[in-house]
Amino acid sequence: MTTTALPTYFLSHGGGPWPFMMDQVGHLYAQLDASLRDIPRQLGATPRAVLVITAHWEGRDFLVSSAAKPPMIYDYGGFPPHTYQVQYPAPGSPELAAQVQALLQAGGHAAMLDGERGFDHGTFSAMVPVFPEADVPIVQLSLKQGLDPHTHIAVGRLLAPLREQGVLIVGSGLSYHNLRAFNVQGAAASHAFDDWLRGAMALAPAERTAALLAWDRAPGARMAHPREEHLLPLMVALGAAENDAATVPYHEDAFMGALAVSSFKFG
Repeated sequence: MTTTALPTYFLSHGGGPWPFMMDQVGHLYAQLDASLRDIPRQLGATPRAVLVITAHWEGRDFLVSSAAKPPMIYDYGGFPPHTYQVQYPAPGSPELAAQVQALLQAGGHAAMLDGERGFDHGTFSAMVPVFPEADVPIVQLSLKQGLDPHTHIAVGRLLAPLREQGVLIVGSGLSYHNLRAFNVQGAAASHAFDDWLRGAMALAPAERTAALLAWDRAPGARMAHPREEHLLPLMVALGAAENDAATVPYHEDAFMGALAVSSFKFG
């Protein structure tokens, strides 16, 4: 058990099962891949486990994956046949799942364990480059329906003690997620929103939290996130490290040829 708090991350996880298609799409993902592969160096030591807040799972209440051997969920369409058989055999951690449930319940949030939930691509596409040996236990936490930013920041605060227990907290989403304009059509909005988001992350902690709570008033916000499920994992990662400085371990201005996207590290 470590006594040094691990950082938290919000990772823009890319599209679909891209780590398993590098021969075809590697030129599109070179920067993202390099940034994810650098995370173990940034950490300096292998975490005891990873808690991934995934944009691809929502529940009426918070849900926590508790399977010891999580299966795979191929929650995408139109990709090559082999991507529907890929495996990422990282173990789960029923012990950590129960701890996450207890922390949320102690803070007044209903939370249920799900012993059947598998790894969705928001989890495995982000984790394959970080821990390619699949040897670090992973637990997933859902979003809560309604997607209220106050609630998700509050849950991040409740999870903060895990950082001193060797648990890496990762919010996995995308800083721009409008699939109807995932090209040059969305360029202006993605750049406007990403500029605002990176500026907000550089504010003092209280101002930064206030800015995120009002994210939908930012330039390009609703074009960048017609529905905010891919932004909400950022709220949890921020809440778990609310007083820590933010840095930008990944940013590019021409993702998919035109879009601005970023990832953030807290602490």
